[in-house]
Amino acid sequence: MSSFIDQTGKEIIIHAKPRRIVSLVPSQSEFLWEIGLQGELVGITKFCIHPAEMFNGVTRVGGTKKLDIEKIKSLNPDLIIGNKEENEKEQIEELQKHFKVWMSDIYTIHDAFNMMHEIGRICERKKEVNELLIQITKGIDEINDLFMNKKVAYFIWKDPYMCCGGNTFIGNVLETCGLKNIINPRERYPVVDEKEIIKEVDYCFLSTEPYPFKDTDVQQLQMQSKKPR
Repeated sequence: MSSFIDQTGKEIIIHAKPRRIVSLVPSQSEFLWEIGLQGELVGITKFCIHPAEMFNGVTRVGGTKKLDIEKIKSLNPDLIIGNKEENEKEQIEELQKHFKVWMSDIYTIHDAFNMMHEIGRICERKKEVNELLIQITKGIDEINDLFMNKKVAYFIWKDPYMCCGGNTFIGNVLETCGLKNIINPRERYPVVDEKEIIKEVDYCFLSTEPYPFKDTDVQQLQMQSKKPR
């Protein structure tokens, strides 16, 4: 039996290595898959699309904001992994009545690394996590070398267009990678004038969720300026 404190400060008691895990966040689902928990991962959201083998082979339990609580219960997980910002408080509280729920609360790369280490401890995958973090750190260094101080904007919504600003995980990732987020110092997810934004940037990044930007959206932005890529 071991005690763990999640990133919201809540304690969970784990009696044995988790064998049936439900993940309620795409990035964390992909992480679990990457560290070798393919057999233990029994539930993911409909937004957990990478890798395709996971998306096609693991039961989907609704969206991050609209979980199918009854389907989750039917999977009888011994660990659920969620996120404070991505998941709805009321639904998490309902799941906590029945299951062990470990919640992340991530605003920086440092927070993300801590999440990985803690889940590695809980799931007995510390070696795999350390190897993955070495790869991630190397990738960050390579991006810094290629794109240092390039001006960027990260779009997460359309009609109206919204971008990631300061005090967000994505904003911190951009800065960590040496990119200049032109939305700063505006915080969180401000509404923006896309025509003005694309005049200033070297690159536009478009999300797959919460808004599922498609190739037609890329083409629409490119038509307004030849500069952004």
